[in-house]
Amino acid sequence: MNPKKILKKFSPGWLLSAYHFFLAYAAAALYGFPSKKMAMIGVTGTKGKTTTANFVWAALTGAGFKTGLVGTANVRIGEKEEMNKYHMTMPGPLVMQKIFSDMVKAGCTHCVFETTSEGIVKWRHKGIAYDFAIFTNLTPEHLPSHGGSFENYKAAKGKMFVELMKSARKTITGKELKKTTIINSDSPHKEYFLSFPADKRITYGLGETSDFKAQDISTTPDGVSFDIKGEDYTLRVIGEFNVMNALPAIIAAKEFGATREAIQKGFDALTLIPGRMEKISLGQPYTLFVDYAHEKESMTAVLKTAQAITRNTGGKIIVLLGAEGGGRDKAKRPIMGELAGKMADHVICSNVDPYEDEPLPIAEDIAVAAEAAGKIRELDLFVILDRRTGIRKALELAQPNDVVLITGKGAEQSIVIGGVASPWDDREVVREELSLILKKT
Repeated sequence: MNPKKILKKFSPGWLLSAYHFFLAYAAAALYGFPSKKMAMIGVTGTKGKTTTANFVWAALTGAGFKTGLVGTANVRIGEKEEMNKYHMTMPGPLVMQKIFSDMVKAGCTHCVFETTSEGIVKWRHKGIAYDFAIFTNLTPEHLPSHGGSFENYKAAKGKMFVELMKSARKTITGKELKKTTIINSDSPHKEYFLSFPADKRITYGLGETSDFKAQDISTTPDGVSFDIKGEDYTLRVIGEFNVMNALPAIIAAKEFGATREAIQKGFDALTLIPGRMEKISLGQPYTLFVDYAHEKESMTAVLKTAQAITRNTGGKIIVLLGAEGGGRDKAKRPIMGELAGKMADHVICSNVDPYEDEPLPIAEDIAVAAEAAGKIRELDLFVILDRRTGIRKALELAQPNDVVLITGKGAEQSIVIGGVASPWDDREVVREELSLILKKT
C-alpha cells in the first residue's frame, strides 16, 4: 500500500476533508483564479454529462467563442483535444486549475466542465467561479461514496448550484453574464434543482412544461434531427437520446447570443464524441460501437439504439459489459445483467475496473442476472475476465448485420486491476483485435 493510501486509511475524515478544501483554494490561488477570467459552465448529473459538455463546446465554438472543456472522455483547449488521462472526470484541483490557466493563456473565453458528486465531496468545485449550472438527470449511482444514501447523492449534486451565486458576476466578451441554471424538466428531481437561487432559470425536455421542448425527433442514417421553437437542428452522432444532451447546449449558446446557424455549424463539425457510441469501422460486415454505458439508464439507451438498427436487418445484438469494484455501487450489477440478458442476443461479462477487488464476483453478479433472464452459459452468455479476450470473443461471434456493443469504459485511457493502473483504450484494443480477425478471413 502506498503512503497516500496509508494516510487516507488512518487519517480522520474531517482532516482529509479539510485538506481537500484547503487544496482546492490553494490551487486556484496558485494559478491566479483562472475561472474568474472565463465564462464557466458546469454540467452535473448521473449520465450524459460528457456528451452534453461536448455539445456545449461545439455550439459555442460554432458561434466563434474559443472554448475549453474538461470531461470524463476528453480535454479540449479550443480546437486542440486530448483524451482525459487522469481516470477521473474531475482531476485533482492542481491539475484542474492548471488546465483552466492553460485555457486562459490560449485565449479561451468560455469553459465547460463536468462537475461530479465525488469531486464535490472532495471540494474540487471550490475555487471555481461558476456562471452557468446545467443539470442533466439523476438516478442511483455512486451511492457508496455518499453513505449509501440517494438523498446524500442528490445533495452533493446540489452543491454545484449553491456555488453558482457565491462568485461575482462577470463581463466576458463584452457581455455581462447572468447566473443561469439550465434544468432537465423531465426529471422527477427538477423542483429540487430549480429551488436554488439564480438570475435565470431555464428548463428543457420533451414535456409540455419545458421552456425549450424538442419535437419532431427523427433518426437519420448518421444521427438525429429535431425541432425546437420552430428551429430545426441535426446532430451528427447516433442515438435519439442525444437530443436531451444537445438541448442544454442550444440554450447555453443562445444565452451567449449565438444564432441557430452558428449552433448548427458547431453541431455539424462534431461527428465524434470519444467513447460515446463511437463507431469503429474497418470494413467489417456488421456495426460496432464503443460506449461508456455503465449503469441502467445508459445501458438501456445503447441497447435500444442497437435494437433500432437491427430491427430492419434481422441482425443480432452482442454486448460486452462489466462493472467497477473499489466500493462502487454493487446494486447496479444485476440490473445491468438483466437488461443485457433481455435486450441482447449474446452477453459477455468482463473486467471494467475491479480496482483492488476480486474480479470474478463482480462479473458473476452480472452473469447470474443475465442467466436468470434466459441466457445460457457458453451458448449465449460468457464470463471472460480478461477484457482483450472478451472483446475478441464479441468480435468472433459477430455475423453480417449484427451490432456489437463494447461498453463500460468508452475512451478511458487506463484499466485498474489489482490496484495497478495500466494503459488501456477500448477503441484501440477493438481496432487491434478486429484487424487480426479480418486478416484471417
